[in-house]
Amino acid sequence: MLALALLPLLGIPIILLFLMASIDTGANGLFLQERIGQYGERFKIYKIRTLKEGVHRLGHMDYYASAFGKFLRASKFDELPQLFNVLKGDMSFVGPRPDLPGFADALQGDDRIILEVKPGITGPATLKYKDEELILSKQMDPESYNRTIIWKDKVEINKRYVKNYSFSLDLHFLLKSLKNS
Repeated sequence: MLALALLPLLGIPIILLFLMASIDTGANGLFLQERIGQYGERFKIYKIRTLKEGVHRLGHMDYYASAFGKFLRASKFDELPQLFNVLKGDMSFVGPRPDLPGFADALQGDDRIILEVKPGITGPATLKYKDEELILSKQMDPESYNRTIIWKDKVEINKRYVKNYSFSLDLHFLLKSLKNS
């Protein structure tokens, strides 16, 4: 319901960002990527394109992003099209972020509780790691650091979120996200 109410307000900015990103990257300004959602189901997440097309290495996004792309990523405006994922029912506003195949779908045991809820645009792990790209850019091996440190911490944070879920907690994370943007 909230996503539908926000559509008239955010529709024009999303279209403008799409057009600007198309010009900036020389490619389709809308970026679709496969993610793992509720119950381990795969879905396409919508984002505004911030990187030039090609191979990208984790921890080196500054190299691949233009000034406009860096602005979109820092402001999180590249996430605005996920409003359509919420409308489609793939996502909610608050919850664990949907991960790429190879992460969330590989969860074992009680870690799989994360997959019982819809992934969110924001959540506790998103807020803790709002500067994740900066953290990874400072690592000798960003891929390894992400898998062994950040990912494991996010799993624990998201398990606590799911176990302690409440509307007031969601409201807290939503307001904190708006304040941080």
